[in-house]
Amino acid sequence: MKIVTDSGFDLSPEQMQGIEIHTLPLKINLSGTTYRSGVDINKEEFYRLLEKTEEMPTTSTPSPGEFLEIYQEVFKEDPNILSLHISSGLSGTYNSAVTAAGMVPEANITLVDTRSLSIEMGWQVEAAIRAVKEGWSLEKILELLSKVRDASEVVFTLPDLSYLIHGGRISHLKGLLASLLGIKPLIGVNKSDGKYYDRGKARTFKRALQAIPTYIAEKFEEGTELRVQIGHAGNPEGAEQLKKETEKLFSCHWLPSCSISPILGAHTGRGLVGIVFAPLEQFPEMP
Repeated sequence: MKIVTDSGFDLSPEQMQGIEIHTLPLKINLSGTTYRSGVDINKEEFYRLLEKTEEMPTTSTPSPGEFLEIYQEVFKEDPNILSLHISSGLSGTYNSAVTAAGMVPEANITLVDTRSLSIEMGWQVEAAIRAVKEGWSLEKILELLSKVRDASEVVFTLPDLSYLIHGGRISHLKGLLASLLGIKPLIGVNKSDGKYYDRGKARTFKRALQAIPTYIAEKFEEGTELRVQIGHAGNPEGAEQLKKETEKLFSCHWLPSCSISPILGAHTGRGLVGIVFAPLEQFPEMP
């Protein structure tokens, strides 16, 4: 079995070592140039470029034809394909993959809507990679992915809402009001529809970082052992602050922090800091 995904997921360089996976790069348009996320432009280059321009980046949904090409290529290696994608509630990528899969009837393509993005999606991708490597059955792998998705959650904050507003990922009215009031939101992804939802608010970005562990504490008792990983958009200082705040309340089993991919940073701008967490006792054993 081979795995296909898109560049909407994030994992640290350490987690990516030795990984064999087919990734369709999603596209970013900025200052008249189109970049394939992670191919034509890396994370550091993208955030530097973003600082130098006043233009807002846009992203484009991959066409079914692009997925068809990658499916046909992978089919030559293995007729069994597991295709995992960024939340259908935030992107049309999954729907394009569904259309393309119907064009390759000779392949056994199983599609998974991760109903998430970035590191939380990355945890599902990593679990699938490990399970395939260990020769798990498709049924067992899908069960594992479901358990990973159910156990984990992402919540993030960002200093500037204008990118999310421009990208249409949140209500323009709510975003405008939040900007006028100087409020920094805590944002999460709902498991049922895979869309962004409000998880809290703070008056400053620093307080928003402090509010994230407090939000987690509403779900789990202080001292709970958590599997945790932090992602940021060119903001390692903010990531370190969030790490320290989280360690005050929980027994943390940290995975390496990482910068989020350009395709996601295009919708958030520089500065975002977020965390993916799951209680160890609820997180499934990884192969």
